[in-house]
Amino acid sequence: MTNKSEHPSTDHRAPPSGWFENGAFFFPIRVYYEDTDFSGVVYHANYLRFMERARSEFLRSADVRHQGLLKAEEPLAWVVRRMVLDFAKPARVDDSLVVRTTPQEITGARMKLRQEVLRGETLLLSAEVEVCVITLDGKPRRIPDSVRVKLEAFLT
Repeated sequence: MTNKSEHPSTDHRAPPSGWFENGAFFFPIRVYYEDTDFSGVVYHANYLRFMERARSEFLRSADVRHQGLLKAEEPLAWVVRRMVLDFAKPARVDDSLVVRTTPQEITGARMKLRQEVLRGETLLLSAEVEVCVITLDGKPRRIPDSVRVKLEAFLT
């Protein structure tokens, strides 16, 4: 039984959203009206939100917690350093999508990922994403060894 005073977002026992398959993380998304423009097509900037959620769930599912990094002796955070997007086809209201996140490379302070937004087998968007670890005042830092070990397990 969960303590009622405990906020659900701090309950780390909650099941993750998504699943791993062959080193990739799959995160389901439903397109809601609020995600679309006047024509019912997903507004381009909302794909960034979908991919951010998928990266966060990937990290959480890999047991790399944002709060854990923030509570370290030297608080750290992930930030996007670079992103290249290729929009192939539009998603529409009520579509059921999956964001596939695949780690490609991990170096000193950076991790490169490939992210794809799919509707069934149809590729809607692909992205090359580079994230890095920084201090709260913006200075780059190496990915902590404990985090690196967890993430390297997903490299193919």
